[in-house]
Amino acid sequence: MFALTAALNPTLVAVSTVLMLLPNPVRLMLGYLLGAMLTSITLGLVIVFSLQGSDVVSTTKHTLGPTATLTLGAIFLTVAFVVASGPRWQFVERQRERRAAVKSRKGPPRWQRPLEKGSARITFVVGALLTLPGASYLAGLTQIHKLDYSTAGTVVTVVLFNLIMLALLEVPLICFVVAPDWTPKAIDRAKAYVRSHARRFVIRFTTVIGTLLVIKGLIQLLS
Repeated sequence: MFALTAALNPTLVAVSTVLMLLPNPVRLMLGYLLGAMLTSITLGLVIVFSLQGSDVVSTTKHTLGPTATLTLGAIFLTVAFVVASGPRWQFVERQRERRAAVKSRKGPPRWQRPLEKGSARITFVVGALLTLPGASYLAGLTQIHKLDYSTAGTVVTVVLFNLIMLALLEVPLICFVVAPDWTPKAIDRAKAYVRSHARRFVIRFTTVIGTLLVIKGLIQLLS
């Protein structure tokens, strides 16, 4: 669960999207993946073996209370309602298009410029520098620590956690290797489909998440 939420890191999503669109994506994605793995696994092992008695264990034990869960669920449902109300969504789309136009005039962000130079060494360094542990990763490491596995078992679990967390890089990388001609066309089709159905995706996603949070909050109140 924590590995999946950690995989939705905005930086990782942005980087994987950029790398798929650059020339020689396999080499660049492999470089970034190796750099990210080096930092993430190393820090993960250091953290999980030093969790005993640390503040990380105590801070990650807390969960959202029923009121906070219900409030968060209500926020998601409100977003679903606003997006479904038509004109407001069109306004958001226009604002997004304006921001995209401004960004295109300014050029790519600073972290993206080294990636566009096409060097696997550069992407390796960028991957190593940008892959730092977030809240979901720390929470996942705490759960791994609580399993009380042997040293070998803990190492394997941390590696598997990272493989899941970096799936946004691994899956397209495998696709490019196995089907180099089909993958770029599939990516273009997927982007066009998501762009034309973005509103529907947002409505469904926020409705489902909001409903689940409300149900969870009610269960917490009644238990």
